[in-house]
Amino acid sequence: MDAVVLDVVKLLGVFFIIITVMWLGKTLMLAMVITSVGTILLYQIPAGVAWKTIWKGATSWTTIQPLLVFYTITFLQRMMEKRKDLSNCQIAMNGLFNNRRINVSIVPFLLGCLPAASTVLICGPIVRDSVGNYLAADEKAAITSYFRHISESFLPTYTTIFIALELTNGAVSASSFILTMLPMVILLFFTGYIIYLRKIPKDTGMKSDLPKRYYWELLVKSVWCIALAIAIILIFHLPVYIAVFICITFNFFVNKFSFLEVQPFFRTAFEKRLMLSTWLVMIFKEILGATGVINKLPQFFSLLPIPTYMLFSLIFFLGTVVAGSQAMIVLCMPMVMASLNGGNVLPMFILLMCMNYIAMQLSPVHICLTMCAEDYRISLGQLIIKTMPMVIVFSAFSFMYYFFLTGLSFKW
Repeated sequence: MDAVVLDVVKLLGVFFIIITVMWLGKTLMLAMVITSVGTILLYQIPAGVAWKTIWKGATSWTTIQPLLVFYTITFLQRMMEKRKDLSNCQIAMNGLFNNRRINVSIVPFLLGCLPAASTVLICGPIVRDSVGNYLAADEKAAITSYFRHISESFLPTYTTIFIALELTNGAVSASSFILTMLPMVILLFFTGYIIYLRKIPKDTGMKSDLPKRYYWELLVKSVWCIALAIAIILIFHLPVYIAVFICITFNFFVNKFSFLEVQPFFRTAFEKRLMLSTWLVMIFKEILGATGVINKLPQFFSLLPIPTYMLFSLIFFLGTVVAGSQAMIVLCMPMVMASLNGGNVLPMFILLMCMNYIAMQLSPVHICLTMCAEDYRISLGQLIIKTMPMVIVFSAFSFMYYFFLTGLSFKW
């Protein structure tokens, strides 16, 4: 057991390295390189194993797929920018609602229904234009990331949620999860409003005598390709990059692009700094997995005199921050289901998925956070600090909601 405690202490050392490098104002790329080396040294991973792990993290499909998604989404974004779809989307929202707060919250939420990390880059320009100078850059980044990820907390189109539901062996259905999660989704919006959105004036300053129908048509014209990508994923269960590629093809003909127009996009869609940062994050994630510390977290937390729901919450929260949501769900959800043995499954599942969700808003291995911070030219630490108030509020209400659900019924 002393070895388990020592491994957890080393894990804290890994986080100390990340925090220190970022605090010194260095880039995330350098932070990932230094932290990866530090992790190998702290856990004394043999050179041969370390090299194989790095190679796997650099070349595996798990790493290549998000890079491919990132490239296709950025390509689609360039096409939308060329036809002014993003600015027209904002004009349409202004004409329909004339409300900056709706632009900042609802639009990123809707775009976030597309399960791709790069979507946060499409949300960025809309948030920046809507907010103006009413919030600082780090606050804009925080609400961009926050509202974009609300859909990720409950939509089973996301791989994480789909896998989690599958691992309950039918104890929790997708419909029951979505319905039970809806109050928490509303809370996410309300929390973001209380902490940041209310600082932004509602009125956009736009005066228009055009009919609402014009703006509805403009909105559809502006976002149809995103909606189509989401529909393709939902209906045909195709990978995101294939769905986006289909939309790029449709967009080419519908908006009458010429090859000369799109030719520069093949180069500009390759965002070197963002893609390299993402690549290094995925390598670090693989190295961290090779330490085996995630598998030892349940043993460590079992030493603590705390109730079961708090034990699993801590395991999910810290494990997700360290290794990401999907890895933690695959590792621990079967253990949770076995320990519950059919009792209070839905309340516990909701609580753990809430913990999983909020941990991802603070995780250095969350690709979206990396992209968002880079897009706003701020450090990952600044983004996390500004997100923290919303996470704290949501965490507190997650436990309150768990108590409410367990008191509602004797059998779930």
